[in-house]
Amino acid sequence: MAEPYKPGDLGAIAQLRAGFLPRRMLQLFVGLVLYGWTMAMLVQADLGLDPWDVFHQGVAGRVGLTFGQVVIVTGAFVLLGWLPLRQKPGVGTVANVIVIGLAADLGIAVMQRPDSWVWQCALMIGGIVGNGLAGALYIGAHLGTGPRDGLWVGLVRTIGLSVRLWRTVIEVTVLVIGFILGGTVGVGTVLYAIAIGPIVQFFLPLVQARLRTPEK
Repeated sequence: MAEPYKPGDLGAIAQLRAGFLPRRMLQLFVGLVLYGWTMAMLVQADLGLDPWDVFHQGVAGRVGLTFGQVVIVTGAFVLLGWLPLRQKPGVGTVANVIVIGLAADLGIAVMQRPDSWVWQCALMIGGIVGNGLAGALYIGAHLGTGPRDGLWVGLVRTIGLSVRLWRTVIEVTVLVIGFILGGTVGVGTVLYAIAIGPIVQFFLPLVQARLRTPEK
């Protein structure tokens, strides 16, 4: 019987050769669509967004693009930033750039902003928990990191220093820029920062895709 891959060992080609590809592709796209949809939930809750979405919303309000279009354009530019870091995208990386933005715009279009603060809070909490599940789904498919996560992974690998430092530097930078541009910062921003790590950690073991080495 073939020995399983460790997730960290998977390069772009190995990701596709690691077995169970139809099931993993389905999990990837379910995760990406859910991720975009839960981003829309947080936008419509209007109680604060995660740092990158504060940036996306702030830019969208200034350049005349939709929120999802800014998500796509930003993801593409961040992906270009991988080149000097020698990061290699997977199928999931490219899909992440496109699918999340489309799903976010769809969610914003069909979801109404609640009038009651109770429903705003419910939408915010559902968005954060669902976002954590969505992240675990697409990460657990082992088909490539998202462009934004790949940025700090590449910086850690090529320059050094800690994951925590690079993530903090990047996310504080985009949060400040987004806030200056008019993105929504609030209780949801703080709650997301506190809760998203533990939520992803809770769901990830439950949705990890089974992998195997290719047959010799």
